[in-house]
Amino acid sequence: MQEPSSHSHPIAYCPVCAARRFEYLFSIQASRLMRCTECGFTLLNPQPSDQKLAAIYSHDYFLGANDPKAQEVFNRLKRQTAELYLAEIARYSGRSGGKLLEIGSGSGDMLVTAAAQGYEVTGVEYSPYACAEARHRLAAKNLPGEVLQGEIETVAERSGQYDACVMADLIEHVRNPRRLLEVVHRVLKPGGVILIATPTLDSFSARLMGVRWMEYKPEHLSYFNRRTLEGLLFSEGYRCVNTLPGYKILNYNYIQEHFEKFPVPIFTLAFKVGGFVLPVSLRSRDIKIVASGMVTLARREAKPSQTRLSIIIPVYNEAATFRTAFDRILAHNFADLDLEFIVVESNSTDGTRAMVQEYEGHPHVTLVWEDQPKGKGHAVRTGLKVATGDFIAIQDADLEYDMEDYDTLLEPLLTNRESFVLGARHGGRASKMRDFTRQPILSTLFNLGHIFFALCLNAALGVWLKDPFTMFKIFRRDCIDGLTFSANRFDFDWELVIKLIRRGHVPVELPVNYVSRSFKQGKKVSMFADPISWMLALVKYRFEKLPPPLAASTNSPHRLP
Repeated sequence: MQEPSSHSHPIAYCPVCAARRFEYLFSIQASRLMRCTECGFTLLNPQPSDQKLAAIYSHDYFLGANDPKAQEVFNRLKRQTAELYLAEIARYSGRSGGKLLEIGSGSGDMLVTAAAQGYEVTGVEYSPYACAEARHRLAAKNLPGEVLQGEIETVAERSGQYDACVMADLIEHVRNPRRLLEVVHRVLKPGGVILIATPTLDSFSARLMGVRWMEYKPEHLSYFNRRTLEGLLFSEGYRCVNTLPGYKILNYNYIQEHFEKFPVPIFTLAFKVGGFVLPVSLRSRDIKIVASGMVTLARREAKPSQTRLSIIIPVYNEAATFRTAFDRILAHNFADLDLEFIVVESNSTDGTRAMVQEYEGHPHVTLVWEDQPKGKGHAVRTGLKVATGDFIAIQDADLEYDMEDYDTLLEPLLTNRESFVLGARHGGRASKMRDFTRQPILSTLFNLGHIFFALCLNAALGVWLKDPFTMFKIFRRDCIDGLTFSANRFDFDWELVIKLIRRGHVPVELPVNYVSRSFKQGKKVSMFADPISWMLALVKYRFEKLPPPLAASTNSPHRLP
């Protein structure tokens, strides 16, 4: 008789970006940890078998299961953490109450907390032992609620029933995270909110502990970072995606118990020694702390049949290039994208306005008329207010950039690998530095200035970008949800990049073709006024307080910046 395999069938493609190439990292017990070479999503492949996972999820899987006194303390900590999550849902959505679904409800801490706040709760839990405990705890407090034993398919037919769904420390345990999010999308009401708490590869503890990270366990099948989780949510029809530090309420005793149950060399011993040294009052003090996780919220929207790309084109006195540039971009093949071209004309004085007027009535063109020129940044901000795309691109009306580069720049966005892409003029094998005809001194000054200002921005934000000031910027709409912009001239490029990086959307740079035009050909940057505004913008937007992203109104497709 053949012995049953300890692993399920291997996974052929990445659940996030659908790539088929994985690289081996190391093994967790007998399971191989693999990383997608395209998006960085990390997973066990092949996964442990159902029998092995069932043995792991025994009646004593949860901390304190064999110590009623410790379990009471740990449950109190979990209820306080549940209060944090419910507060985030209320802040994000602007409301509380309604029908709440928790997938992976454990022994019922979230269910009890939410029911006490007036939610109508439903829990789904794989472990029959935890289900029984959750039902007992709800009944003991005379709180209504149902607890279903099983997996996500248990509620798959309840279409559009729930206002919110919570998955705390759950998504890393499931075999198919995309299928999980697909079903949750189905059972949420339009505008319903999903909250996911999960360990992140971006965390300080993951970077510090390396291969000994306490979250590397055989029952953790998937390992996300911010980029991969947000990309997966976006691809399944969730919008206004927002990731926050994963705060929990813990105490020293809980952390020590965790390291004893899931041993990590050095760290387990260090916490055990600390447990002998620290006074009882400190070991039992509750603290709000980020351990190794992130919390991601998103709003359920109808999944579009086509991804929409909004291209914003600010135009002022571009009679020499506008028609050629715009016809080229209209003629470009954007594959299956639904296109929206937003031309913001700022009352040109050289005949450009009449050229723009010729495109009135084009099915994919929206014309926006400004009464007076207030700068490129103001025109782009005007365009953002009417853009409805899932992705937004900013396109100048000159011929400095090559339209053929759109395909390269869009690919990381369309495959969920990135949220923000810059077309770097100074990337690739040859740097496309400014080369003004018969003006070598001016060219050198501009190029040295570019290096200086790029270094200033990189130092202020802790990044390393070659060309943060490129016009070619394409980003997911969610990146700017809740943000407001104020810059009017070319300092808008600084404002946009700084605020998106501070939101956690560090751009990937891809080299593009670029041919700089001179001042004689229409370049509008001021050599004296704009550098001053750039430095002021760096100081202002680096330290300006950013508002937390909120879910857009369910009555409108987007929150306007």
